[in-house]
Amino acid sequence: MAEELNPETPETPETSETEEEPIKQRKNGLYPGVSDELAENMKSGWADTELHGLEPIAQASHTAARRAALSARFPGERLVIPAGNLKTRSNDTEYAFRASTEYAYLTGDQTQDGVLVLEPKIDGHDATVYLLPRSNRENGEFWLDGQGELWVGRRHSLAEAEQVLGIPAKDVRELAAALKDATGPVRNVRGHDAGVEAALTDKVTAERDEELRVYLSEARAVKDAFEIGELQKAVDSTVRGFEDVVKILDKAEATSERYIEGTFFLRARVEGNDIGYGSICAAGPHATTLHWVRNDGDVRPGDLLLLDAGVETHTLYTADVTRTLPIDGRYSEIQRKIYDAVYESQEAGIAAVRPGAKYRDFHDASQHVLAEKLVEWGLLEGPVEKVLELGLQRRWTLHGTGHMLGLDVHDCAAARREAYVDGTLEPGMCLTVEPGLYFQADDLTVPEEYRGIGVRIEDDIVVTEDGNRNLSAGLPRQADEVEAWMAGLKQA
Repeated sequence: MAEELNPETPETPETSETEEEPIKQRKNGLYPGVSDELAENMKSGWADTELHGLEPIAQASHTAARRAALSARFPGERLVIPAGNLKTRSNDTEYAFRASTEYAYLTGDQTQDGVLVLEPKIDGHDATVYLLPRSNRENGEFWLDGQGELWVGRRHSLAEAEQVLGIPAKDVRELAAALKDATGPVRNVRGHDAGVEAALTDKVTAERDEELRVYLSEARAVKDAFEIGELQKAVDSTVRGFEDVVKILDKAEATSERYIEGTFFLRARVEGNDIGYGSICAAGPHATTLHWVRNDGDVRPGDLLLLDAGVETHTLYTADVTRTLPIDGRYSEIQRKIYDAVYESQEAGIAAVRPGAKYRDFHDASQHVLAEKLVEWGLLEGPVEKVLELGLQRRWTLHGTGHMLGLDVHDCAAARREAYVDGTLEPGMCLTVEPGLYFQADDLTVPEEYRGIGVRIEDDIVVTEDGNRNLSAGLPRQADEVEAWMAGLKQA
């Protein structure tokens, strides 16, 4: 990795153009500075690369409709929605940037330091997206700065961004001063941009800002046609990622869970933006740890592999799918017994997903089946209704049976309870159904043969006008079908 002269951006949203800071030199850089002659030389001799006639992004009409709904909800108020800034991983290296969900939802843009501002007017709002313009060639930023064009790549000019996003664009370095001078009520989505928050510190309240965040979370509950299409793309790529994993299980046996993680990651990066969350590649007793993301354990024949993973599309919509697979291709008798119970539970949960149903219905249906099985197996004393009332099944079921899905793997998380878990399903809502049974390796309350077995089956479901559609139906779920599917892939 090459060393740039300056790892810091010369102008941030907190620094106005008139207060431009000089580009700093790296403390231990090999060049002591830049001569006047070199600086002058670097200013000229570059072709004009401005792009013209760019097509709007595919979701431009949808983001415009979302902004219109937001405008109608908060008339007469200035609304500020930042994308966020780069976060340092260590010293002068940063984590890969991921725009805030709220900003991406309203603009379709994914660039760091961007800020969407809705300025109130008599009949709604004027939307402006504030962005960093192309790197400055006069002051040397484009080749000297760590975020300059020759270091991290070209970014759109403001004119180009306007064409792509369908929103007027301005220089984000002018925004802090404009916000400081703003009058009237203001709301901001907090937690993404410290510079924006500093500029608004005396103009906003935590309560009002939270109302904006909650609204944007609830607005994402019902997906439009573009979003459902993106989720299907994410799921389709995820299905191919699962197929990739089955084909290399012999290599994972010779190495570790990391081989599985890397195999799925390759599919995510080739077909999408990234993984939507840390892949859970849990073999053997690791499958009983709900979020096992260390992925450093052994992969042994005779054990189960719980693979919980999802591809994130280039537009940031993520799948979230789980299958529990026999590493050697065949479930043992006890593994199949537990697997079949979870499958039956999931079938009951999926059947309960339909418009007009309570959101909780699919969870209750799934849990009822699992409680019945635990009583039938003698692990709990009935009646089943008493077990469910006391939540005794949770020793082995542990988690809720699903969640909303979208731009976040746990989408709509800031929504009010009455609009989410206590709400009603509507067409266009997308959620997971993912019951599981987990028998810890040290659980002395169950027979030894159960210990160390964890099973989860998870699918991505969209509510339709007359029921539901399983977006991840391309992956088999029933035990016999799983075994046949694995055998076919290993022979391919």
